[in-house]
Amino acid sequence: MAKEASITRNASIAIVGAGVGGLVTALQLHANGFHNIQLFEAASKVTSLGVGINVQPHAVLVLRNLGLLDALKSTGVETQELNYYDQYGNPIISEPRGLFAGYKVPQFSIHRGHLQLLLLEAVKERLGSESVLLNHSLDSYEQVTNDDAEKVRLRFVQKKTQEPAAVPQFEADLVVAADGINSTVRRILYPEEGPAHFSGRLLWRGCLEREPYLTGASMIWSGHANQKFIAYPIAPVSTKGNKQKTLINWIAELRVRDENDPDTTPPEKPDWTISVPKEKFSKAFEKWTFGFLNVPELIEKTEKVYEFPMCDRNPVERWSFGHLTLLGDAAHPMYPIGSNGASQAILDSASLTKYLLKCMKLSDIPEALQEYQNERLPATSRIVNANRGNGPDHVMQIAHERAPNGFKHINDIIPQEELETIGSVYKNIAGFEVKKVNAMAEQSEGTADRLGLKSPRAWTAKNVDKVVPNGVQATGPTEANPVNTAIAINGSIVADP
Repeated sequence: MAKEASITRNASIAIVGAGVGGLVTALQLHANGFHNIQLFEAASKVTSLGVGINVQPHAVLVLRNLGLLDALKSTGVETQELNYYDQYGNPIISEPRGLFAGYKVPQFSIHRGHLQLLLLEAVKERLGSESVLLNHSLDSYEQVTNDDAEKVRLRFVQKKTQEPAAVPQFEADLVVAADGINSTVRRILYPEEGPAHFSGRLLWRGCLEREPYLTGASMIWSGHANQKFIAYPIAPVSTKGNKQKTLINWIAELRVRDENDPDTTPPEKPDWTISVPKEKFSKAFEKWTFGFLNVPELIEKTEKVYEFPMCDRNPVERWSFGHLTLLGDAAHPMYPIGSNGASQAILDSASLTKYLLKCMKLSDIPEALQEYQNERLPATSRIVNANRGNGPDHVMQIAHERAPNGFKHINDIIPQEELETIGSVYKNIAGFEVKKVNAMAEQSEGTADRLGLKSPRAWTAKNVDKVVPNGVQATGPTEANPVNTAIAINGSIVADP
């Protein structure tokens, strides 16, 4: 359908939440002709909790077509391989990733704070700084009829004071709720749902600047379902003096509640900005020393460690209600297994935009949201359930069950075909099979150039000119943002969560 015949330039769009999902959705809609877009973020300062994140090739393809590939290359690591080990460091299987696996686009391991900030910079460059309103926490909404047109009326308050926000009320033709696992919109839609579903496992996360290991772009997964250690670099290798350094993101995971316990209520929400004592978990990993990586040393040398309960939510039957829909973690929060959370939010944005472009008039929006839901809800529900079964990490659990005291060679206990099938089945479920992604990459080649889309100036290699003490590169000053922005060690700017 010709773009001129659609509603692209006329629809008023409100996006609730300026995380990865909300920001990419704004960029995706803007690139396809929607120009009346407003983002509302609850935090009074931009922040990004967590440390490392992975973006799979099918999601990188969406970002490539938005002109962001140069920024990703300058900021993240083009992942080369994913290696699985048991808790003793015995190799289970090694899989090439991204370009090294034959994809036409990379897989990136990147600092979550960097990804969010480069997306924010792109939004400000393309949509204008005024398109993002901070300290606007959604309080309530209602679907209304004005002049025979269906709209959604949003009401906002300041997060800390609960006083009316600078823009206390906003009406939109379309509302996209991208406000995360504790989504206010989802809570209003599903008041009986309650808290997130706790897996019984806690994650402790940190990052440390150190010398590269293996290829310098290798991800490692080790252990089994109830005790796991993960590490991968999230910043390009740099040379300091005569030494090479990179920033390593690591995650220690332990089961703290019996898997048969019917209670799935998460532990009391911690203060995400305060580190926890390493003694809470470090003893469990004191013997995990691999030839290329000393886990106890990595934990010991990390200055601050942050605790996260591993949670998701049960899939719901509906995301779309009239002129409002859910997206990203608000729609399908999943366990951080298989490196798919952010990637699926990015894919949501592309699907949503595709169906909105079919709308001839504003009254077609509900049908477009239903089509988006029909495409994405079943697909993401399958991933949520697959991740509850450990997804591709299941190879470690099988090795642990068959050889709890270790093994000499993995094929003595697991045939190679069985190992490879687990990974290929998950790629199919998550939608990033090589042939499928490469076909889409060829079809959309040159999209960014055709639309005149380029990476934010501050996030390309020639402009990344400041390195903060923790080894994370920060953006240089721009006309829109004359102050350098440094990322703290826990992956967030100094800000309220």
